Amino acid sequence: MELVHDPVRHQDPVHHDLAHHGDAEVGADLMDFAVNVRGTAPPEWLAELVRASVADLAAYPDQRRAREAVARRHGRPAAEVLLTSGAAEAFVLLARVLRPRRAVVVHPQFTEPEAALRAAGHEVDRVVLSGDFRFDAGAVPEDADLVMIGNPTNPTSVLHPADEVRALLREGRTVVVDEAFMDCVPGEPESLAHDPRLVVLRSLTKTWGLAGLRAGYVLGPAGLVAELERAQPLWAVSTPALVAIEACMSDRALAEAAAWAGELAAERDRMEEGLRGLGLHVVPAARASFLLARAGAGVREALRERGIAVRRGDTFPGLGHEWIRIAVRDAAATARLTAALRDLSVSSDIVTISG
Repeated sequence: MELVHDPVRHQDPVHHDLAHHGDAEVGADLMDFAVNVRGTAPPEWLAELVRASVADLAAYPDQRRAREAVARRHGRPAAEVLLTSGAAEAFVLLARVLRPRRAVVVHPQFTEPEAALRAAGHEVDRVVLSGDFRFDAGAVPEDADLVMIGNPTNPTSVLHPADEVRALLREGRTVVVDEAFMDCVPGEPESLAHDPRLVVLRSLTKTWGLAGLRAGYVLGPAGLVAELERAQPLWAVSTPALVAIEACMSDRALAEAAAWAGELAAERDRMEEGLRGLGLHVVPAARASFLLARAGAGVREALRERGIAVRRGDTFPGLGHEWIRIAVRDAAATARLTAALRDLSVSSDIVTISG
């Protein structure tokens, strides 16, 4: 692991495009392996509830039922829950409320936490993981009073042991864990959503196909949650989003999510086997809804020419142009991807895949 200190405020020292996200990769004529959202729409039962909520749009949103549903789902008091307009809003609120002396972001990971901190005027240090991207809490400087880490991590798909994340806890230190992809993991054994000492962010975007609705939440100490709520605009979460949040905490939804996580694991294993068979290096022990592969410079662009979009890796600190993130899709889509990669492996345009 490498610690990178950035003395320059607001700017990325090595010019990673922290504002780049997977949706920028897709197009109408491209098969989408770039965006980590399950399906193209929410399940019909959930979509029907959201559609029906339009009848209540004349009234201001009331968060109480949805907030209590989240609290019950995680065994927390409602005062330790804040509903947000997607997990991305939570990063912005944290950056506005917290006043860290030394903020550390563990990379490679989702770039929005660092981008939000920089936009709020904070200096940011990076702990950059390498190899198989396993985390060691000892790599974080002792004087860091804010640490942000993803688990499982986007884009590596690595799931860190809960005990290793808990080892970050110190007096006077805030630890923020982005668990946007935790419901991809059957049983969620490494989730820290029940631990009141940490700040945990969750999203409904990935599992439920709700990227356009913007629905997420924060779990954390009641005092900090109250500060975040004061910094949040009034009625920040719409009535349709509140209806979706409450519904996704139901027993029916939790059972469906658990079943999907098992199906996802099987599809992911199939995709990983196919990619490894072509000679790509795939980060091992993936647990989220995507794989990170070292595919060689030029592969992403060549795939686009063949009608396939994957997520570029070089915008993530710690990765370069040879890395691509590939969303897990069904068997038919995976077969098309591997066929395109096989074609590239014998093409004179691409000398090597594994690089």
